Amino acid sequence: MARTTPVKKALRSLTWLVIIIAALSALNGTATILANSAKTSGWWDSASWVPELALDLQGGTQITLAAKQTGGNDVNAQQLQQAVEIIRERIDASGVSESEINTQGSNNIVVSIPGRPDKQTIQRIEAAAKLTFRPVLYTTAATNTSVGGKGKNGTASPTPYSPPASLEATPTAKPTNASDPNWVSARLQDLYENYDCNAPDDVTSAPDSKPLVTCDQDGASKYILGPVEVVGADISNATSGIATNSQGVSTGEWAVNLSFNGQGTKDFRAVTSRLVSLTAPRNQFAIVLDGTVITAPATNSAITNGKAQITGSFTADTAKTLADQLKFGALPINFTVQSNEVISATLGSAQLIGGLIAGLIGLLLVVIYSVVQYRALAFVTVLSLAVSAAITYLVIAIMSWRIDYRLSLAGVAGLIVAIGITADSFIVYFERIRDELREGRALESAVEAGWRRAFRTILASDSVNFLAAVTLYILAVSDVKGFALTLLLTTIIDIIVVTLFTHPMLRLIARTRFFNEGHRFSGLDPTALGAVYRGRAQFRAPVVDGKRQRSAREAARRQTIAERKAQGTTTTTDSEPPETDGKDS
Repeated sequence: MARTTPVKKALRSLTWLVIIIAALSALNGTATILANSAKTSGWWDSASWVPELALDLQGGTQITLAAKQTGGNDVNAQQLQQAVEIIRERIDASGVSESEINTQGSNNIVVSIPGRPDKQTIQRIEAAAKLTFRPVLYTTAATNTSVGGKGKNGTASPTPYSPPASLEATPTAKPTNASDPNWVSARLQDLYENYDCNAPDDVTSAPDSKPLVTCDQDGASKYILGPVEVVGADISNATSGIATNSQGVSTGEWAVNLSFNGQGTKDFRAVTSRLVSLTAPRNQFAIVLDGTVITAPATNSAITNGKAQITGSFTADTAKTLADQLKFGALPINFTVQSNEVISATLGSAQLIGGLIAGLIGLLLVVIYSVVQYRALAFVTVLSLAVSAAITYLVIAIMSWRIDYRLSLAGVAGLIVAIGITADSFIVYFERIRDELREGRALESAVEAGWRRAFRTILASDSVNFLAAVTLYILAVSDVKGFALTLLLTTIIDIIVVTLFTHPMLRLIARTRFFNEGHRFSGLDPTALGAVYRGRAQFRAPVVDGKRQRSAREAARRQTIAERKAQGTTTTTDSEPPETDGKDS
């Protein structure tokens, strides 16, 4: 089988690059056309060629909410902070990113959202928190979480879908209690089977007296829940701590302890007494906050004293989180809108334009440096930067409508930093090629050998950038996350561009007469590469000349005194003109 020539490999790589760019363009273009069509609707509804901007660049809507308990009492600092977390979960569930939620004073919450949110998002923010207990009628995933036993902790789930009246059907028999499987009609079962956990419909939760279909946060578990049997207002307290067994001995595992008031004790006794005799999954009850399941433990024993313990593979943090959700989510907090106003961007258009100009100046300086240092070879740098910019723009535009990513000032800074990172990869590659030319290789051979040496360096450098970006994204706050995300994105794109474009282009131009013969303006003229570039405007002598000089110095040190005198005499004689006697010969 014949070996693939460098030209064929280069053309193959360029073809893959064209396919990638064409696919991204086709995806965004098709989605934009569908979004502008009034006849269709779907996941492409917000598609556009223009990336969405964050609050600091675009401005948005600021809503000030006053938090009050149902009885009119003020909320304390802990309750207000939990209310902030509840609102943040609601906004995240609606798909709005780069929002800001802060407390103001003793009972106000200020919510700043980029752009103009729709009516449903505002209604979701204003709604009161509601915690309920529902029995599990059916689920596709087993649970290890238990009340009075051991297992896993539950997790939060996305906004649920409540069965509309048009899909309800009369069961074959009237349900006798909330755990009766007769609640599951044929149509409700069909709704459950066709429900997509990853794309829930944005509607309100089911009434307390009706069953509910919902999923967990990861989309791994899907539930049909019975009517509400215990309300969150009946929880008197919820704490996290080390679990104990029936003898009061510590087990060393974290648990969540629940206490109910009088009515809650009565209702929970009735629920657990019924569930303990049922088989899985009907022996589970789901704790639902804002219509979402936060945990669904199984019942190990009837709880008659109003004190329950949820055990599982909790850590101190996850146990405290669940305890706070149960304790503060049970509070009947209402939010009153104090103000709803449009806010301008924290950075004016002049500052934004200034930032873009700074980026263009940086790009121009890179181009000028490339032209001065690499002559005609600089056009590969310019084209590579253009390809990298095109791919980055397409990816950010798609992310804007697919995952609601919004470009902030920190993200713009990440893109500007990426210019230097990308240019550095090209410089490393070009210098490796020049090193090979100084060693006497032909240009085509120098391109291949230089690529093997340069790619390892480029990969190591980009790996460090990748790990730094991932660490920043995981550990940092939202503003720095924008920088980390764009840095992560451009690092990946840098590898793609240098592999599928820069290297193939050099393979192709190495066969052209202008570059192959080492034209003095090509940037790859072996005779012009007398000094090897070390960086920061420092140069060293070529390897061959350096060896000759070192050999000459070593030979001089080994000479005897007589040899040195003889050499000095010879040098003097050679430098003096011959003597004449003034006579004609």
